[in-house]
Amino acid sequence: MGSSEDKADKPRDFVRKLIDKELAEGRHDEIVTRFPPEPNGYLHIGHAKSICLNFGLAGEFGGRCHLRFDDTNPSAEDTEYVDSIKADIAWLGFDWGQHLYFASDYYQRLYDCAEELVRRGRAYVCELSAEQVREQRGTLTRPGSDSPWRERSAEESLDLFRRMRAGEFEAGSHTLRARIDMASPRIVMRDPVLYRIQRASHHRTGDDWCVYPMYDLAHCLSDSFEGITHSLCTLEFADNKALYDWVLDALDSECHPQQIEFARLNLTHTVMSKRVLRGLVEEGKVSGWDDPRMPTLSGMRRRGYPPAAIRNFCLGVGVTRSDNTVQYEQLEHELRQELNSSATRLMGVLDPLKLTITNWPEGKVEQLTAINNPEDESAGTRELPFSGSLYVEREDFMEDPPRKFFRLSPGREVRLRYAYFVTCNEVVKNDEGEVIELLCSYDPATRGGDSPDGRKVKATLHWVSAEQSVPARVRLYDRLFTAENPLAQVAASGKDGNKIGDAINPDSLLELSQSRLEPAAADLKAGVTCQFERKGYFCLDPDSTADLPVFNRTVTLRDAWARLRK
Repeated sequence: MGSSEDKADKPRDFVRKLIDKELAEGRHDEIVTRFPPEPNGYLHIGHAKSICLNFGLAGEFGGRCHLRFDDTNPSAEDTEYVDSIKADIAWLGFDWGQHLYFASDYYQRLYDCAEELVRRGRAYVCELSAEQVREQRGTLTRPGSDSPWRERSAEESLDLFRRMRAGEFEAGSHTLRARIDMASPRIVMRDPVLYRIQRASHHRTGDDWCVYPMYDLAHCLSDSFEGITHSLCTLEFADNKALYDWVLDALDSECHPQQIEFARLNLTHTVMSKRVLRGLVEEGKVSGWDDPRMPTLSGMRRRGYPPAAIRNFCLGVGVTRSDNTVQYEQLEHELRQELNSSATRLMGVLDPLKLTITNWPEGKVEQLTAINNPEDESAGTRELPFSGSLYVEREDFMEDPPRKFFRLSPGREVRLRYAYFVTCNEVVKNDEGEVIELLCSYDPATRGGDSPDGRKVKATLHWVSAEQSVPARVRLYDRLFTAENPLAQVAASGKDGNKIGDAINPDSLLELSQSRLEPAAADLKAGVTCQFERKGYFCLDPDSTADLPVFNRTVTLRDAWARLRK
């Protein structure tokens, strides 16, 4: 469940308080929740909140949580998405055990329920087109108009519905609609469509079916079939609650789950729409669903996020009934908190500049002792080779520095981490006038980083030994969008949400091909996140080869959220 313990004291939000009360009243023998994703894309950080809530509640109250795929739209769904969703939930640390279900498991049962609604006079077959249905539905201030086929007899509708099932009609020519109230103040209750014809091969049932239930029918009945006690959903489904209850009441369902709405996760600088994210993938604006810039769980995993950081973030955000937007910095704060305690420290020079120690004994290589993690004594130490030929960060040298620049410059002495004091004596340039090497001297008495005479230096630099270092490619990732609300930015520009690719941060990926890392980096495995001292946290990418490791920057060291809270 992660390298550090999740936050133990669970806040008593309104959902937990409600369950506490219901259990005290003896209303449930067991708490049963479900996470019901549609397999039409990869999960994102917004889904993580629902996953943590549903599985978390089941765990806290000794119940169970079902994973049920809402696979009722074959034209948009695929086994690729099923597999990715299962992998993401398991990676987050949750286990559905034997309780893996699909809405398609219930196709015959759902169809039978629909026939029963027809027999009871609660549903009818309509021949209006989708556009005509929309036109006749009315508005918030104007009631809808009855379908010309609303008063069809149960016998006629049942015959037509069975012919729909047999494949006799074309897609869009017939639908099954609930007979409720075309004047209802809730538009969702104005004879909603319950079944439609769709000519598409299903990822599990193939071509066995050509009629498919709508979400509002399949979801509530699947919950009822499985004995779900609490059907948790986000606020945009609040209006659908009336229809959820209507279907179950119309069929006299023995199990009537309770739908409870909570606020979805809104995160700055992020888009929480599978449709929009799919567009970025299909248009090639990102390298795929697992692009480390994407807010998908697979992208965050590839970028180096530990699952505990996401769980703690979701717990910290809390569960409320009021919509709000969470600052991206809060997510990064939880990420840093987790990695600070768990990540091994290494030395990595991203933009190398040669540093030669002119008074170092030729050919000598010393082994210095470096701490793996100052936050965790049990992490131990490692050996770090030091020689007279090193690389330091190019930004750590200035030939003509400003007053408050304390790193290397001509005549200045600095400390090399775990090693010695060195002084820059000479600068070597190429024909274009670019600095290509620093010639320095070291003080042998300062081994370990302290001077016996008590003199102080104002900067400590990281470094790697030139001959023993490992070449690497490093990808510096930043936020995918610079705007706090990317969709609003696109809308303000007069473009629709499909043009979200135009709002991508042009500096969201910078690739460095000449980086050098200490030898221990060669032993890391893909997915392992470490800290390059002074540079941030980095994760070994699956693109790595034996000859050239590739590292993704997970997050920088600077914590803006900690400053914001102060």
